[in-house]
Amino acid sequence: MVISAAGQPPAVGASGADGVPRGLRVAAAVGWRLLVLVAVLWVAWQVFDALYGEVMAVAVAALLAALMTPAVNWLVRRGVHRTLAAALVLVGGLCALGAVLTVVINTLVAGLSGLTEQLLASFEQIRSWLLRGPLRLDQHQLNEVFRQLTQALRIDQTGLPTTALATTGTLLRFLAGVLLGLFTLFFFLRDGGRIWSFVVRVTVPGAARDRVHVAGKRGFATLVAYVRATAAVAFTDAALIGIGAVALGVPLPFVLAVVIFLGAFVPYVGAVVTGGLAVLVALAANGFVTALILLAVVVCVMQLEGHVLQPLLLGHAVRLHPLAVVLSVASGFTAAGVGGAVLAVPLVATANTVVRSLVADSRPPPGSSPNGQHP
Repeated sequence: MVISAAGQPPAVGASGADGVPRGLRVAAAVGWRLLVLVAVLWVAWQVFDALYGEVMAVAVAALLAALMTPAVNWLVRRGVHRTLAAALVLVGGLCALGAVLTVVINTLVAGLSGLTEQLLASFEQIRSWLLRGPLRLDQHQLNEVFRQLTQALRIDQTGLPTTALATTGTLLRFLAGVLLGLFTLFFFLRDGGRIWSFVVRVTVPGAARDRVHVAGKRGFATLVAYVRATAAVAFTDAALIGIGAVALGVPLPFVLAVVIFLGAFVPYVGAVVTGGLAVLVALAANGFVTALILLAVVVCVMQLEGHVLQPLLLGHAVRLHPLAVVLSVASGFTAAGVGGAVLAVPLVATANTVVRSLVADSRPPPGSSPNGQHP
C-alpha cells in the first residue's frame, strides 16, 4: 500500500502521480472495457444476422444431437462401429420425425379452419361480455382491438405454401439449411467429442484447457437432459389437457393437443398460451362452465409441470429460475423469432452449467491460502 510522506495512507479520492483522481481512473478503465465488450457484441450480432439461417441450422442440429447421442452411445457399447451407429440413428430419427410431422401437419391443416372459427366465436363472446357486462367498455376501441385479432387469425390455407416458398431464393436457402443441418448433425453424432476436443485445443490456453473441456462436457450433458425432459414434459402436458378436452366434449381435442405439445417446447410461455387457446375454444363451443373447468385442468397441469415433472426430470442442477426462463424466451423471440424462443432456454441452461463448472473448478481447494498454496 502507498504511504504518504506523513506516514498516513492516501485518501480514497486522492490523485495518482499523474494528478488524475483514482475514482476517475477506475471509471475510465471500466468504461473502455464496456465499450470493447459492446463492440464485440455488435460484431457478433452482425455476423449472426448475416448468417441467421446457417446458425439456426447448426443450433437445431445441436439440439437433435443432444436427443440422439445417447442412442448412438448405446449402439457403440454393443459393438456397432460409431459411423454406422450414427448413420442408423440419423436415418431412424429422420423416419420417426417424418412420420410425426406428417401426422402433425395433416392434423393441423385439417383442423386449422375449425380451430380458427372456434377462436373467432370465442373472441366475439368475450367482446359482447366486455361491452354489455359490468365493465361497459368503449365500443369503438374494443371493436378495433378485436378487428385486428380477427385479421390475425384469418389464415388463407391455400396461400400458405406459396407464401412460405414464394421465391426460388427462399426455397434454395431453406433446402441448403436443411442439408447443412443434416450434414452437421451426422458429424455431431459421430465425432462430437473429437470436435469439441479440437476446438478446446486450438482456442483455449493450456492452463485452462482441462477445466474448459470438463465444463463443455457438463454443458452438453445438461443439454441432453434438458431436451429429453422437455419432450417428456410437452407430451405429458398435451396428453393431460387433451384428455381433459375429450372428457369435457370440447371440439378438436387432438388438434388442441398437438398445438399444446408444440407450444410446450417454449417453457412456461408456450404452454400457457396454447392452453389459453384450448380454454377459448371450450368457451365458444361449450360455454362458460366448461371453459372454467378446462382452465382448472390447464392450471393443474402447469402446477404439475412446475413442481413435479421439471424437478423430477431435470433436477436442481439444470433448472432455471422462472424469471430467467421468461426473459430468455422474450429475448430469443425478439432476436430470432419463434426459433429463437425455442432455442433460448436450452442455450441459457447450457451456459449456466458451463459457467457454474468453470467457477467451481477455479476455486482454491478447502484449507488453501489465498495465493493457492496449502498452509
